[in-house]
Amino acid sequence: MMNYSLLKIDQDSSILFALKKMDSIQRKLLLVFKEDIFKGLLSIGDIQRAIIQGVSLDVAIKDILRKNVRIATDGCSDQEIKTMMLEYRMECLPVLNEKGSLSKVVMWEDVFSEKDPLSVAKFHLPIVIMAGGQGVRLRPLTNIIPKPLIPIGKKTLMEDIMDKFVKYGCSDFYVSVNYKANVIKRYFDNLNNSEYNISYFQEDSPLGTAGSLTLLKGKINSTFWVSNCDILVNDSYDQILEYHRNNRNDLTIVAAIRSFPINYGVLETREEGLLDKIVEKPNVTYKINTGLYILEPELLDEIPENSFYHITHLIDKMREQNRRIGVFPITEGSWIDVGNWDEYLKIVNHA
Repeated sequence: MMNYSLLKIDQDSSILFALKKMDSIQRKLLLVFKEDIFKGLLSIGDIQRAIIQGVSLDVAIKDILRKNVRIATDGCSDQEIKTMMLEYRMECLPVLNEKGSLSKVVMWEDVFSEKDPLSVAKFHLPIVIMAGGQGVRLRPLTNIIPKPLIPIGKKTLMEDIMDKFVKYGCSDFYVSVNYKANVIKRYFDNLNNSEYNISYFQEDSPLGTAGSLTLLKGKINSTFWVSNCDILVNDSYDQILEYHRNNRNDLTIVAAIRSFPINYGVLETREEGLLDKIVEKPNVTYKINTGLYILEPELLDEIPENSFYHITHLIDKMREQNRRIGVFPITEGSWIDVGNWDEYLKIVNHA
């Protein structure tokens, strides 16, 4: 049984601290305490909903806790605990004693052989993968192997991206190719994976991160995903799509919450340039574009044909038109930019 002390977090900790802790222990659920008193559970979904509503990352997690949490008691049998966890697909179940204090925590893997308790909603949408780039940041490797085919463990990068969507019932992949296009096509033809229904569309010359999407006009008529081919996002794709739909977005950007240290004292001033305060070595936090998006099909008509055009150009145009552009937050550790050597070597060493 897991030592639940790894999951403990104080209720006065900030949302940002909770995000960092989730990444450090590779769990998306924490046990919240006030000193030694159990106060509730905090999930990544709780944090994501708070961020979407504009709650500051400096806010204490006690202010965003759910009021009702399912628990068991010491009097519950093993079968009752198992039944409860199975019915509600619970990653962990707190067990309280007769005084209301936490007695133990039962994790899903303690009870069931399968690792992941979370059922996912299937959505069967088209997936566009932008795989036409030269992978300049990974040279000289990409002088030989096109970036989509660089190995990640026993699979290629593009297979890893596609398999994340296959889990949600997706099988129709539209792949934009240019550099070493024949090598990519030959690899997947030989692989002959029945879960991949791949349609290629080819740029005659580089068209940016969105220019080639015009080649899909008339082929995609539903909400669709667009992914760069050098990123891996480990999050609940069904929850991202639910946010996109419930918010009636025209486009949704998946963003990683990333914190950067400033190794100097930062000066804040008021009127007449007078010093207000000094903040020593603060961290600054940003929402970083991961390169994963959800788009509505009518946006294909907004992209100029045969033009070099980035998806950020489309986003700027939409902002000027006051269109709905959503930003869905994920933890920093849920996003890997495989397109640079440092990150690639990290993921290879852990594959």
